[in-house]
Amino acid sequence: METIISEIVDPSDLKRFEAQYLDQARRGPVSEKAQFEYAWCLIRSKYLDDMKKGVALLEDLFQKAPDESSQRDYLFYLAVGYTRIKEYEQALKYVKTLLRIEPGNHQAKDLHRYIDKKMKKEGLMGMAIVGGAALALGGLVGLGVALSKK
Repeated sequence: METIISEIVDPSDLKRFEAQYLDQARRGPVSEKAQFEYAWCLIRSKYLDDMKKGVALLEDLFQKAPDESSQRDYLFYLAVGYTRIKEYEQALKYVKTLLRIEPGNHQAKDLHRYIDKKMKKEGLMGMAIVGGAALALGGLVGLGVALSKK
């Protein structure tokens, strides 16, 4: 799962799919395929704004999906996209929905475990940062009190 989450799109692919998407948008409605390919490239960009734009395009596709099969596919890619932008609660929402529909989906199970692991790791790191900041602040306050008594 790490490979899927950490994959970075080739810039030439991103440009090619962006050109295709924009060309179709200028001429009328964009095909589902062109929007998906562009969104998937954006999600695999190394830039957060691109990733967020890709997630928004996938959200749109999910809402307009013509059938349940397409919706299931979009659920997985949305979970990946939200994982990449570190919005783990949203990612879990989508992957859990997919697992309710397809309980045996191994990719979705792997993604669920990956997200849980990331949430625990980053949650612990967040707590350590907050704890460290509190400790430092407490030390400064103690130092201030000690100096003011002199």
